[in-house]
Amino acid sequence: MPKLALIRHGQSQWNLENRFTGWVDVNLTEEGEKQATKSGELLKATGIEFSQAFTSFQTRAIRTLWLALTAMGRCYLPETKSWRLNERHYGGLTGLDKTETAKKHGDEQVRIWRRSYDIAPPPLAKDDPNHPSQDLRYKDVPANELPDTESLKTTLERVTPFWESDIAPALKGGNVVIAAHGNSLRAIVKNLFGLDEEEIMKVEIPTGNPLLIDLDDNLKPISAKYLDEARANPLPAIK
Repeated sequence: MPKLALIRHGQSQWNLENRFTGWVDVNLTEEGEKQATKSGELLKATGIEFSQAFTSFQTRAIRTLWLALTAMGRCYLPETKSWRLNERHYGGLTGLDKTETAKKHGDEQVRIWRRSYDIAPPPLAKDDPNHPSQDLRYKDVPANELPDTESLKTTLERVTPFWESDIAPALKGGNVVIAAHGNSLRAIVKNLFGLDEEEIMKVEIPTGNPLLIDLDDNLKPISAKYLDEARANPLPAIK
């Protein structure tokens, strides 16, 4: 039976500064590096042998994976990067201070943008320096697939094809570790656990704490747990 480890990247600089990050490529803080390394130590302690690793195009997730694999002594694992595992795009909120944004637009409006399932923030202008079309790493992505803004729903629609084409087949042949982002990982959790729109909005994946999921041969969850119990958040029931 395959095992899947999901790691939300360690604390980033904009996590620390309480800013909307999305697709902006910020790095890990010193604390984030420690969280990433501890993730690898926790995975190593399980004794599980992983055969494939996946991550996004964003530095904070890539470095989290590398630090974790280093701590595991498994830097040689095959690694696949995909923009489809990127964080949710926060549109016009990108880079803004969350507290200041709430003062400007009201707590309720910001809550809707952040926590509703299918309502996206205002779009980011295509000529904005933070728009993905201005970033060379996305030069091979069709322009009509690069988001100006996203909800969790459209993030899930972006992630799911990559799950089906790459991750699921890899799980058919071994154990997989994914280092990505809060919302791209929530998209995977929603699909795996069969959660509805209200249930997935209650799921919050902590930074740098591996979520280890045991799967059956049909890739349905049998059990799931966070490896750092002291920093664990509630998990949805397995249906």
